[in-house]
Amino acid sequence: MPDSTGVFTLPRWQPMKWLVDPGRQVSSDIRHALVGSLFGTMSIFIGGVINTLLVAALITWHLPRKQFFFWLALECMICVARVGVLTSAKRRALAGLPTHTDLHVLLSLVWAFSVGLGTFLSITSGDWLAAALACLSSAAMIGGICFRNFGAPRMTGLMILLALGPCCLGAIVAGEPLFLLTLVQLPVYVVSMTSASFRMNAMLVATMESEQESAHRARHDSLTGLLNRASLLTEIRRSGESKDQALRRLALFYLDLDGFKQVNDIHGHGGGDELLQHVAERMRANVPAGACVARIGGDEFVIVLSDEQRDSVRLLADQLLRDISAPYRLSNGAEVTVGVSVGIAHIRPDGHTADAMLGIADRALYMAKARGKGTFHFAEAN
Repeated sequence: MPDSTGVFTLPRWQPMKWLVDPGRQVSSDIRHALVGSLFGTMSIFIGGVINTLLVAALITWHLPRKQFFFWLALECMICVARVGVLTSAKRRALAGLPTHTDLHVLLSLVWAFSVGLGTFLSITSGDWLAAALACLSSAAMIGGICFRNFGAPRMTGLMILLALGPCCLGAIVAGEPLFLLTLVQLPVYVVSMTSASFRMNAMLVATMESEQESAHRARHDSLTGLLNRASLLTEIRRSGESKDQALRRLALFYLDLDGFKQVNDIHGHGGGDELLQHVAERMRANVPAGACVARIGGDEFVIVLSDEQRDSVRLLADQLLRDISAPYRLSNGAEVTVGVSVGIAHIRPDGHTADAMLGIADRALYMAKARGKGTFHFAEAN
């Protein structure tokens, strides 16, 4: 499963982008999570490092030839480099810094090539003990490659090919007729394991999309897509948490539509729901970036702004009154109009709970409605 300890950078090199692409349209969050999964499952990674180094060392001890000393040295350098890049990437991800994802993917491919190289050297050495040990080792690595890297199935397929492909080449060079059976076995094995990696990736993506959708539904109003009441209170608390909160003010706009019931009565609940969606769109279009917009009741909305001055708050209130009160065209061709009343709490968050701040804005809304609706009432509190 994806690593949840930090955000890992997406690859920048075009070949690496293609290799880690899941092969389907996914959200940016899922894409980052899939890349993060390539840095996870440390037990499999450590097991693979120990296995490849141990096998290379044993074969080199058994056959002390130049090509095997070269292979052992190559394995050592690759493992040291991979451990260094992996450790650095995890540390940088936790610190919010760019990670060397391209280098990590490249080293993974080089490692798979080294596994295949050792297998080829062992098969062509004429020593069948070394050949058997190397072939068993490379075959064992495939399971780890699939389970550790199925977040990037294309990369997994290439790693499997690099690790096992040299077995076929070695069988041809060795000239042992019985060993040529690998020319049939290995392609089937490579295809089946790569296909399994793609299926596992599809299952992972489907699970992550389902989790994202569930999390979104839990936090948002199903009709308008705005935040719901529980999420609003969470955002108010979060907006109020700051080292310099004594110097900051939050602006809470509590909005209630005037004349919404008549629209519902005339055009039915479908028309009323459509109107609420249009109102939500206009609110989103008017508020500045970073503002929270929520629907907390039938036709009640709340907007939360941080660090806004009194004058800018008043300007936004005037703009909301004007834009929300403009006519709406429903899908049935009818033109409808509603008004809006706004209560504004402009307060310092320290010393106030989220519910208390919302209550101040609610009382300000009551005062606005008492003045004849279609206006706003401004309440300030320390």
